[in-house]
Amino acid sequence: MIKFVTLPDGLDPEDDRSDNFKVLGYMNSTMPSLLPKLIEDINALDPENKISCILATFNMSWALQIGHQMGIKCAALFPFSATGLVSALFGPKLIEDGIIDSDGNPTKSQEIQLAPNIPMMNPKDFLWNNLGKDFFKFMVQEMKDIELLSEWWLCNTACDLEPGALSVSPKFLPIGPLMEPDENNNNNKSSSFWKEDTTCLEWLDQQQPQSVVYVSFGSLAVMESNQFKELALALDLIDKPFLWVVRPGNNGDKNNAFPNEFHGNKGKIVSWVPQKKILNHPAISCFVSHCGWNSTIEGVCGGVPFLCWPFFVDQFLDKTYICDVWKVGMELERDQNGFISKEEIMKKVKQLLGDEGIRKRSSKLKEATRKNLSEGGQSSKNIEKFVNWAK
Repeated sequence: MIKFVTLPDGLDPEDDRSDNFKVLGYMNSTMPSLLPKLIEDINALDPENKISCILATFNMSWALQIGHQMGIKCAALFPFSATGLVSALFGPKLIEDGIIDSDGNPTKSQEIQLAPNIPMMNPKDFLWNNLGKDFFKFMVQEMKDIELLSEWWLCNTACDLEPGALSVSPKFLPIGPLMEPDENNNNNKSSSFWKEDTTCLEWLDQQQPQSVVYVSFGSLAVMESNQFKELALALDLIDKPFLWVVRPGNNGDKNNAFPNEFHGNKGKIVSWVPQKKILNHPAISCFVSHCGWNSTIEGVCGGVPFLCWPFFVDQFLDKTYICDVWKVGMELERDQNGFISKEEIMKKVKQLLGDEGIRKRSSKLKEATRKNLSEGGQSSKNIEKFVNWAK
């Protein structure tokens, strides 16, 4: 049984909660003083079943501090990749080695390897870049607290996906992929806070197998207006059915979202979808993705080839795994101005759909990853291990 309780975040109803750093600051100054009483009140309701473990996500290490003070076991849960966590963990060492400065900025253009069996990567692609020096310093302190106060680091990954990163610390506990074993079932429950347009599933049922180009850039990325229009024109020119998720605020030009030349008659445009079911639908041919970790895991578990379009944070690290390590996708190349042309999109879609090697590797990776959730699979064993420890 799961019981939901809440703590106020400290903001007023009229405050802008789309400002993530403002929300984070208020939460960190408001919630820590309220959590102990909440725990005491919950424990008083059932003294025989007191809270035995606190599981806190990244950005919430204050909850681990409270748990430590109250003698409660603590563990951390990370929604991004194990490699992203390793890069955050190594922040102080990267400064010491002169690879980045004290604000987190790369000192020069180079590729480095964080640890054996982790792919080479450019420091400009680390998850704190483009978020400012204040976030970097906050992240470094956050990781120090998490390393000190949590016994386990639960990650939505599998041992087959990031073995090098998972070997960095014995605290890593891969429990992914975090999804139902069969995403093709008729369970209509959703974990999304946004309303899903399920008519797209009926539309997909009418399409040919492996014919639909699926396009989605997650819940945060905002595309510049001219780039948005270029993507629209590319989807027209590809001459294939497409399913495009355009959530509110997805593009910067609300008054003229689509170019006048755009027809879109081969596709379907929706505001939000049940993505796991979409990626497991036989009509999907490829996934044009921002490479956020949740979408990456869901695409892997759907066995769908990727066309990578990363924007920020950990998405460039995830793209490296998709294209260079697992070899289940291709990257869209930007021009000298950072722009991706419709010709580039058309060319890469054609190349991707014609690459049988990528499709075979995608299918093989899907089976290997999903096997972790089956009875006796490594992720299933790790979840059982964690639950027994938490009790």
